[in-house]
Amino acid sequence: MCVVLANPFYAQAAMTFTSNATGTYDGYYYELWKDTGNTTMTVDTGGRFSCQWSNINNALFRTGKKFSTAWNQLGTVKITYSATYNPNGNSYLCIYGWSRNPLVEFYIVESWGSWRPPGATSLGTVTIDGATYDIYKTTRVNQPSIEGTRTFDQYWSVRTSKRTSGTVTVTDHFKAWAAKGLNLGTIDQITLCVEGYQSSGSANITQNTFTIGGSSSGSSNGSNNGSNDGSNGGTNAGISTASRIECESMSLSGPYVSRITYPFNGIALYANGDRATANVNFSASRNYTFKLRGCGNNNNLASVDLLIDGKKVGSFYYKGTYPWEASINNVYVSAGTHRVELVLSADNGTWDVYADYLLIQ
Repeated sequence: MCVVLANPFYAQAAMTFTSNATGTYDGYYYELWKDTGNTTMTVDTGGRFSCQWSNINNALFRTGKKFSTAWNQLGTVKITYSATYNPNGNSYLCIYGWSRNPLVEFYIVESWGSWRPPGATSLGTVTIDGATYDIYKTTRVNQPSIEGTRTFDQYWSVRTSKRTSGTVTVTDHFKAWAAKGLNLGTIDQITLCVEGYQSSGSANITQNTFTIGGSSSGSSNGSNNGSNDGSNGGTNAGISTASRIECESMSLSGPYVSRITYPFNGIALYANGDRATANVNFSASRNYTFKLRGCGNNNNLASVDLLIDGKKVGSFYYKGTYPWEASINNVYVSAGTHRVELVLSADNGTWDVYADYLLIQ
């Protein structure tokens, strides 16, 4: 193990804002936006945050991921979250984001305050992740957006019952909207968001884990949807060409593993037993190539093991501090969901590994 406690990206302190702010922290995009009123947002590691608001007109607090990718080229995006949510008046706990070309603001509402949004007529229901959601489309005229004051559509999935923790397969909602003719374009951002409108309240997001890659599952439409199956408009049905998993979005465990923002947004593996884990759905039984972009912290030879369902299938090697994609080729994986892990096991105290993203082809 080679741990330097003064390392500037070994640990990060939380940041607190009371007025409009945006940036990147611990690999997550964050934003506090309000028009008027009193707000406080504290951004912590791993996409976690807490917020309070009072005497506001409209305020949004959110952390998540920025993209510049067509919605049907993202792979499967899932968010696992947990929150303590205490609204007093009109508020939403939701997955929130924006699309460009067309400009669309979208919501997947998990819980709400005194009023269930958006007050429009449902276009039908869809069952995703074992829950029923109503689908809506609304239009905002000459309102603030990520492209200035514009007129734009809003797409909504709203749960029929509230919850404050669970997993949301975001991509399945995109597909369900497309099946209704509600098409997105290039995704700008996907975030976990708390919004308040002419209300007060507080929330504490204790988990906000993104998984990107693999295929979606558990999606079927309710009886109001006619013959649409919610799967049109998407080209990713598992790992068929390539899937990219951001290491900072994986589940981390071990004595010293941590998220970093330099030399890239990713993770640092410092000691034996440090690991990053993701459950990945493989669409076909075949040989796959795994590429891990990473580097060492010095010129000593560094390595990190790749495990599938607990079995080591190879190692990625790095020498030097310049990031590159190390490969493990011809790994046979059967169709279905498997546990993919990056594990440090050969540390001798003279090197560390920094990992950016994992490509599966």
